[in-house]
Amino acid sequence: MDSYEDEGVGEPGPGRSPERVGRPAGPERVADSAGAGRGPDAEPETGQDVEAEVEPGAERGVERDVEPDAGREAADPGPNGSAEGARAGIAALSMPYQVAAAVALAVLGVFACVHLAMVFLHVAPSNTVTKKHGEAVDDWVYPEFEQNWKLFAPNPLQQNISVEVRAEIAGKGGGRTTTDWIDLSAQDTARIRGNVLPSHTAQNELRRAWDFYLNSHTDDHRPNGLRGELSGQYMRRIVMLRLDERALGGTVEKIQLRSVSRPVPSPAWSTERTDTRPVVRDYPWWRITDADRPAGSAEAAEASGADRPAGSAETTAQARTETAR
Repeated sequence: MDSYEDEGVGEPGPGRSPERVGRPAGPERVADSAGAGRGPDAEPETGQDVEAEVEPGAERGVERDVEPDAGREAADPGPNGSAEGARAGIAALSMPYQVAAAVALAVLGVFACVHLAMVFLHVAPSNTVTKKHGEAVDDWVYPEFEQNWKLFAPNPLQQNISVEVRAEIAGKGGGRTTTDWIDLSAQDTARIRGNVLPSHTAQNELRRAWDFYLNSHTDDHRPNGLRGELSGQYMRRIVMLRLDERALGGTVEKIQLRSVSRPVPSPAWSTERTDTRPVVRDYPWWRITDADRPAGSAEAAEASGADRPAGSAETTAQARTETAR
């Protein structure tokens, strides 16, 4: 185990002279002016040059901390070896080039905005802007920026369609009367308007059933297969549910539907003129059977007891024949 005597540092022991305190034990020991390699209590001799005792060719074990010179620039050098090279982009250009670059970027930004607006107007549905400036839009788009697809398809519905019904009533005395037209769509509108949470039935039942009926029938009101027959039955049952809520004074024997299309008028700021006269389309009369009446209704019980027993073979055959008609 090495002692302070072997290291040549520390306090002087017996028989040692004070001159050896703080000196390296050999030429390979190196001590700098900061006191590296010395004991914690050792102090260098006054006026003694420690580096002078190091033999030539000996490596130094400790590097000295070099303080920056006074006035040296603290900024990191840039790519070109100076602080000016750290600037990049437009800021590195002179003032005339900065102005030219800013103007070029502004022109590109305006061009991009105008191009996007022109392409949007080209693919958008017909509107007030395209009707007034349609030629300018086409001149911009064709032929370099031609688009062969539509952004919005199909066009939004621009008319209100109402489904109305009237019924032929058989009175208790045997007489028959025909009611006025009853607007079923207006009933749904009244239930929805002002209602924060309207029911799904009021919003979609009649509207979807009517679309289902139109799409599954020909122009001459003939059903397209089984879907057409089912759509007719579904439509009759919805109508009878609405009529069952009314006191019509008798039994519903027949019903007739019609659609009333009312175009939406043009806004006040538009130059477009729209014919707002309603277009009415009548549909054939339907004979009502027990299968079309709501279960448990008074009309169903009265019709079943007075005319024929419900559920008989004759009733079923007649209902199928009337449905086909």
